[in-house]
Amino acid sequence: METENLFSIKNKVIIITGGGRGIGNMFATSMAKQSAYVYCFDINFPVDIPNKLSKNLFYVKCDLTDTKKFLINCKKIYTKFKKIDVLINNLGVTFPNISKNSYSKTDWNKTLEINLTTAFNCSETVISFMKKQKSGSIVNITSINAEFGFPNNPAYIASKGGLKMLGKSLAKDWGQFGIRVNNLGPGYFKTTMNKKSWKNTKTRKARTERTLLNRWGETHELVGPCIFLASDASSYVTGQDLYVDGGWSANGLS
Repeated sequence: METENLFSIKNKVIIITGGGRGIGNMFATSMAKQSAYVYCFDINFPVDIPNKLSKNLFYVKCDLTDTKKFLINCKKIYTKFKKIDVLINNLGVTFPNISKNSYSKTDWNKTLEINLTTAFNCSETVISFMKKQKSGSIVNITSINAEFGFPNNPAYIASKGGLKMLGKSLAKDWGQFGIRVNNLGPGYFKTTMNKKSWKNTKTRKARTERTLLNRWGETHELVGPCIFLASDASSYVTGQDLYVDGGWSANGLS
């Protein structure tokens, strides 16, 4: 491969779950600008927009917990392009709250269903198409919560830890078909999900000082690592965890 095209995702067909807003939507718009065909799947979108935003960026309204509906939409994409190159499992929720030393079982079940079970089901569906073409890349958006214990949110931490190991398991099972599966783990970024932490001056300061770069991440700083894992530049990379955390996970005791 020519080095100038090493990180190219031109004409790749990419599905992003939870692509209606936040980091998922940023991935989508950035990758579409790189001439990939990007399909954003989400149950809701921030505004009433047409399904086709441009010649290569599409919004698909779909409840991703409904495996049959997701399969129907994937079939349409595969029929149109005769391939699905990349799946980015970005969909995720968090319900941080422990009251009276107990965590809501409802929140537990919902978090595991959306963050882990849905990622597994979407992966299984897309793998069925990738097997036909004997290639593909799956990128799971995990978190530093997959590595460390954080307070008051056991469901989120369990789901991200499970997603991390799901990625390794799928990489083991489907590598024989040329399908790569990797995990991209963000640290603390200025996102809607982290809005409460960012507004809390004490929490923000503590998390800032925990990083080696002494700052929170900007969401655009996740795009390059994600494109790397989606592109042929990572053609011999699978079953790996790439943490984009400003050095949080490398920081020892002072």
